[in-house]
Amino acid sequence: MTDLTTLKLYATRPHACSYLPGEDATTVFIDPTASIDAAVYSDLSRYGFRRSGSHVYRPHCETCHACIPIRLLTQEFKPNRAQKRCQKTNSDLSITFVDSIDTDEHYSVYERYINDRHSDGDMFPPSRGQYTDFLTAEWGATRYIEMRSAEGELLAVAVTDFLDHGLSAVYSFFSPQAAKRSLGSFAVLHQIQLAQEKKLPYLYLGYWIRKCQKMSYKTLFQPYQVMVGQNWVTVTDKPPEVASKMQLL
Repeated sequence: MTDLTTLKLYATRPHACSYLPGEDATTVFIDPTASIDAAVYSDLSRYGFRRSGSHVYRPHCETCHACIPIRLLTQEFKPNRAQKRCQKTNSDLSITFVDSIDTDEHYSVYERYINDRHSDGDMFPPSRGQYTDFLTAEWGATRYIEMRSAEGELLAVAVTDFLDHGLSAVYSFFSPQAAKRSLGSFAVLHQIQLAQEKKLPYLYLGYWIRKCQKMSYKTLFQPYQVMVGQNWVTVTDKPPEVASKMQLL
């Protein structure tokens, strides 16, 4: 593993939390001038760090510990009935890797997605600059996954980072007009499949907040692990002993 002790961390000032009303949030960032590569980024992921564009960060709030790192155990995953239906519904899609999503076509889908699904979040209103900065390809680890209809219409994009021990689901967005396809869930299912094919044990889904409805989908993919303290704990149907620990976070 890479020695991470030499990396400097910087903290933001407390600011209003985007997910929990009435809470203040503080974020720590890896020094943006630090030399980061795919190996360092992979190691940081093991400790609950994520990236937004080229910035690698982790929540570090003084009084609230609701943001819990979560990752799926891909080799043990078995789709439930609803997830199998989702796979079947989307079996007609054409799925390919592309090198860039810096086009009007891709941005149009992103813009409609943010306006429809996240008009109450800190990514609203969307802009081309925000889109470009947020969904960059970093350290040679990033792949863009396109999902198109049989007629060639772009329906969804999944931005995925390939780590040395798993995949990281950076972000996905889809056409609101195709909501019945459950493309957000399908993007996760496809990334699980990719990890299984490459024999990678984990798919990182960022952070899970128990009281945030928009994040509840993450625990529908089982088994998964959450970070309790500095340890990853496996959860299947939230057994009581783990659920009680999570209540304390």
